[in-house]
Amino acid sequence: MDEKDKGFTLVELLVVMIIIGILAAIAIPVFMNQRNKARDTATKADVSTVGKEVATYYVDGTGTLTASVANGVLTLTDGAAGAAGAFSTEIKLSNGTAFTAGQLKYSDTSKKSSTWCVGLTNPEGQQKDFKYSAAKGLETGAC
Repeated sequence: MDEKDKGFTLVELLVVMIIIGILAAIAIPVFMNQRNKARDTATKADVSTVGKEVATYYVDGTGTLTASVANGVLTLTDGAAGAAGAFSTEIKLSNGTAFTAGQLKYSDTSKKSSTWCVGLTNPEGQQKDFKYSAAKGLETGAC
């Protein structure tokens, strides 16, 4: 008898579905980890940019540097806003990266150019906190 039935058996379909399930179980956690690493990388890039701006200020600036954030834009000013030679710059932060008051710190009260530290946080990242300081540059953790 000539069989003309063509197709897959139920066992073959189940084997393919199991293989797809195994691949998905491996791929999904790897993908989620990559998203967290991307968030950390964005925060590291932002804190590095902010740190370099602070370092640039202290090449010539001698005032008290302050930082504030509004609508995802970090503004650095030297307290002499409006005066001749005043320093002011704006840095757009990545989505999810946050700067809160107190994350620009000085390790002594004289606020010298070699004692500052600036930190940024991304609560959705894997590492979450990064800092950039005059003494050690880019590091993980808070100031």
